[in-house]
Amino acid sequence: MINKVVSLSILSCALVGCTVLPGGGLSTYDKHVIYTKSKDGKSSASKVNVYPLNPDLINKLRDEQIVPTGKANDALYQQLISYQYHIGPGDVLNVTIWDHPELTIPAGSYRSSTEAGNWVHADGTIYYPYIGKLHVAGKTVSEVRDLIAKKIDYYIEDPQVDVNIAAFRSQKCYVTGEVNDQSEQAITNIPMTILDAINKAGGITKDADWQNITLTRNGVEQHLSLYALMQKGDLTQNRLLQNGDIIHVPRNDEQKVFVMGEVGQSQVLRIGRTGMSLTEALADAGGIDEKEADATGIFVIRSTAAERIKRKDADSSVIANVYQLDMQDASSLVMGTEFRLQPYDVVYVTAAPEARWNRLIEQITPSITNFNNLTEGVLRVRTWP
Repeated sequence: MINKVVSLSILSCALVGCTVLPGGGLSTYDKHVIYTKSKDGKSSASKVNVYPLNPDLINKLRDEQIVPTGKANDALYQQLISYQYHIGPGDVLNVTIWDHPELTIPAGSYRSSTEAGNWVHADGTIYYPYIGKLHVAGKTVSEVRDLIAKKIDYYIEDPQVDVNIAAFRSQKCYVTGEVNDQSEQAITNIPMTILDAINKAGGITKDADWQNITLTRNGVEQHLSLYALMQKGDLTQNRLLQNGDIIHVPRNDEQKVFVMGEVGQSQVLRIGRTGMSLTEALADAGGIDEKEADATGIFVIRSTAAERIKRKDADSSVIANVYQLDMQDASSLVMGTEFRLQPYDVVYVTAAPEARWNRLIEQITPSITNFNNLTEGVLRVRTWP
């Protein structure tokens, strides 16, 4: 009888262990499961690389440090010193010929220089006395001044001509997204860079993703970093703006990581403006559970999809890279601080083998106890005189 009870107990444990393990326990037993094979015939496991974190790997993965060199962006500097505004339709010009007030339209106290000036029409021309129509679109102020002086020289000896722009209306750029004042900004005779435009828009908001702004020019996007420009002094991130440029500062909604497993509280964390390290993510999630966590099993699962988009030469057969941190070593705390997380990284802290075993025991102990109580009851009934 005792052997039979022991056998039944073992069978009960096996059955309970198969059906009442910790977790949701979603079963596909009665479902139609369709198995698919990858085109290259490789299993999913072979498409995941696992890298134990060490100082050499940290140095390899670390983003290149942006160190201010003290030198200006040479290409931008040359553009700035040679910059000239080119007149376009909609601009208003003021033309002055000295000692000939009859050829100069007075502004007066009731007429602004904009109202009194020469409007550049849609065909790119203005009208001026004695000259008639004059094509000015695409020309600089100096070129228009020389052109008027040359043409009016037939009527006025040695004319002293001055030309300036009273209103800049033909060229604009746009600043959109997470800035305090989304607006269009006029391109003027004063060159304007991305940094100038952002400042004119009131700066970025607290929800701005300043590491991934875009500059769209003629339908082509350029990805730039205000963080590198403003925080690290990388002047190569700045650009001289042109007509029709669109600067977009996105929200940082996609700048998030997922912390799961044996931590104080599983949660979604938003990466701050200056980034987030693995140590910061673990600390924000309440740290690892000292009683349940496996210190050797701290993993960062990173999809390679973004890398494949950025780098055409990236290995397309690898779907994810997994980085493992062993926190039993004191140096791991330093490595965790230096390991920078990327958007949509999954930080997972595994449970220690003892913790998993204890959970299993906790699950099956009530069933074993109930089974033993039932067995003892049956034995008492059978041995009752």
